[in-house]
Amino acid sequence: MANRSIQSTGAYLPLLRFERKAARAELAWSGLGGNGKGRRAVAGWDEDALTQAVEAAREALAQAQGAIARVVFASTSSAFSDRSQAVIMADALNIARDAETADLANCRRSAVSALLRALRGAPGTELIAAGERRLSQPGSAAHLSWGDGAAAAVVGDGPGLARLLGAGRVNLDLLDSYTSVARGLPYAAEERFSRDSMVSEALIPAAQAALAEAGLRGEDVALAVVPEAVSGLYAAAARKLGMTAPNVIDRLAPEAGELGTAAPLFGLALALEQAEPGQIVLLAGCGNGCDVLVLEVTAKTHNRPAHQALAEGVPLTSYSRLLSLTGGIELDWGPRAEVNQKVSASVLARHGREMHGFVGGRDQGGNVQFPKTPMPVNPALAEPGVYEDVILRDEPARVVSITADRLNFTPDPPFYFGLVQFENGARVVMEHCDVEGQAQQVGAPLRMRFRIKAIDRQRQFRSYFWKAAPLARPQLAAKE
Repeated sequence: MANRSIQSTGAYLPLLRFERKAARAELAWSGLGGNGKGRRAVAGWDEDALTQAVEAAREALAQAQGAIARVVFASTSSAFSDRSQAVIMADALNIARDAETADLANCRRSAVSALLRALRGAPGTELIAAGERRLSQPGSAAHLSWGDGAAAAVVGDGPGLARLLGAGRVNLDLLDSYTSVARGLPYAAEERFSRDSMVSEALIPAAQAALAEAGLRGEDVALAVVPEAVSGLYAAAARKLGMTAPNVIDRLAPEAGELGTAAPLFGLALALEQAEPGQIVLLAGCGNGCDVLVLEVTAKTHNRPAHQALAEGVPLTSYSRLLSLTGGIELDWGPRAEVNQKVSASVLARHGREMHGFVGGRDQGGNVQFPKTPMPVNPALAEPGVYEDVILRDEPARVVSITADRLNFTPDPPFYFGLVQFENGARVVMEHCDVEGQAQQVGAPLRMRFRIKAIDRQRQFRSYFWKAAPLARPQLAAKE
């Protein structure tokens, strides 16, 4: 088996967490709305599967070593069917242009499949990131049980956090839930049928094969990561496999929701953040069959992005705002929303990589600016600019000014913008995001976040850039 390991993990959840009790109260007249327990993570209007995956990847790359040779993006809710999200991700993370890129779709276990290939694959460091923002019908179980979010893992040569001991796979065209291109919304089969079929025909045989290859038994597993698109999946399989290990992914359903393709990697991050060296982790990816990996934890990590993501956020109690953010209703925003935001392919070709990567320039006099201009903004220079690339994405920054504007159109008012001062001297007028409640004070620290800049609603094209967000997020109150 290749001498490769999981080097680091990352996780991301959007700021907003919808309180399910608000849906139960709103839909009480209909008998819908679920049991009203827990929360689900809700992406902002300017977040999608890609932007969330970029944020999770940033967390993973912060702990990784060496240049990235391969980038994999996995999702069942990508905004494009023929525009590589992995390429945009590589640009956003300033990964070399000759790195291999791949987009995986159409299967909820694709991220785990990619992780297995990476652990058994060619030398070189590989980034695997998965993100989801899936559409669902208001009133359906999925609308409240599914959540938005992302997770990532970096695989490289040599020792790391965990190594692969064994793996098993079963392919099964089980229609537990499917979304057709024509309909665009999911359709779910009866839960008991889905659970029983997945457990007996896919999860158990795949897990048995993985444990056999590792030379282990179910009782040797210390932590399990088994996504449960339907309840009771893990408990039914654990009884047959002789496993008593807790399923760490159990935290997701009540605190963030079911994250689709991103769920197994998010659960893996949770497991590795609490595991001790020598412990065995069983990781499953389920969807049209199962991939099961048996991993040995080889090092302790003190990084906790997954636990931190679950602990932070802002409660959302407006059911109508949830519907607006998730596409359940389309509001009439008036004439100010009637703007043409077409993006020129030639402009994107010339400036896209610097926009996506937030690459500014340091001129001959040492001044840093964004964007680069033919003539530097530095008044001391009178010659055309010769710039050294400067990446502003991770540069410390603070608020110089901020305005809450209700005249400019935004799908989730108000529109926040202002002047941002970077520690290296750059000053950029930017949009702000993740501002809930009172706007930040002048001098408050900021963190850059990769977001949708604009959506051309005529052509359904979206462009991406970075926005300024508060450096720290508020802590969620514990659920009773």
